[in-house]
Amino acid sequence: MRGLPGRWALALSVTLSLVTAGSTPAAAAVGPGVDQRRLQTAVRDLHRLGVTGVQGISRSDGVTVRARAGVGDLSRGTPVPLDGHFRMGSNTKTFVAVVVLQLVGEGRLSLDDTVERWLPGVVTGNGNDGRRITVRNLLQHTSGLPNYTDDLPLLTSEEGYRVHRFDHWAAGDLVALAMRHRPVFPPGTRWDYSNTNYVLAGMVVGSVTGRPWDREVRDRILRPLGLRHTATPGDRSTLPAPHATAYQQWTPGGELTDTTRFNPTAADAAGNMVTTPTDLARFWQALQRGRLLKPRQMAQMHETVLAETFQDLMPGARYGLGIMFTPNRCGGYWSHGGDVLGVSTANGVSADGSRVAVLSLSTQLAGDEEAIAVHRRTFRLLDDVICAVG
Repeated sequence: MRGLPGRWALALSVTLSLVTAGSTPAAAAVGPGVDQRRLQTAVRDLHRLGVTGVQGISRSDGVTVRARAGVGDLSRGTPVPLDGHFRMGSNTKTFVAVVVLQLVGEGRLSLDDTVERWLPGVVTGNGNDGRRITVRNLLQHTSGLPNYTDDLPLLTSEEGYRVHRFDHWAAGDLVALAMRHRPVFPPGTRWDYSNTNYVLAGMVVGSVTGRPWDREVRDRILRPLGLRHTATPGDRSTLPAPHATAYQQWTPGGELTDTTRFNPTAADAAGNMVTTPTDLARFWQALQRGRLLKPRQMAQMHETVLAETFQDLMPGARYGLGIMFTPNRCGGYWSHGGDVLGVSTANGVSADGSRVAVLSLSTQLAGDEEAIAVHRRTFRLLDDVICAVG
């Protein structure tokens, strides 16, 4: 749910610039044995870089391989599950964006509708004005709204986590945290990542349909695609079995804290969903193959703007409606990262949906150098899968 704040934005930016600079053209397609070795080597490398447990899946032109490395729990020494459940974090935003765009395709709302139209009086105070912010601004992070997670006690420290991890949050309360601050910029004039946008997008879905956003996701995406291991957990703080333990490092070189359990209402539509590598890979392929959106809405989703705050060290990154375009040596791929306490999700899918990779990493490291090394290796794998490099 945190997206890419602070050191994570820096790490990701440095990583991508290192991966894309001086890259060579894509190689010819590789076989199943090479696919397996490529993925297994990557997850082992990530484990050696300090991630307690890594699980992943890749599909290249119909060939599916899975791999894992490390342990699922440090105290018990159990292996990380091969296709275990994990919190997908901000990948949730793509699911929510799909639902909004489906409603647009049904003529039930417009991307140019204001937030005030659907949520009267919700976005107001300290210069924030829902009359000037559109649904498109929300989905594309061009609203200028402050990021509520900057004020969320759960994320500020180990003590904050221990005291507030089981707190219930209503969507309106999360938005109210953001309304304490002035806008970052006037709506539609710049780009900056804010989780507040997607809490509001979920509220808009509720206002349009008369049903909570998570039920719309279930009925419009999860059930049609047969994603039986993907869910919106409500107040449930535990994960379904099997799953790895999540570990958060609060200070560079510090001890790891078990952060597996917390009330996911703190993430809401910005990042509370749970999934497995297999399910998430299926979702990304279905999306890119046109199974979820009409052609017009698919085109709208892929209309990107420059991800301005990532450009110093992440040249070329662009953001659509709940989806990011990442340039690489063979053109680029579509994805959305996801970070919650103790867990990182990385993925990439080719434009035609024929190639996809999903990784779940069950440790968040605090040091910049360590985080950069993890992200560098992650992006190298995504590049190799999308570009079919052995």
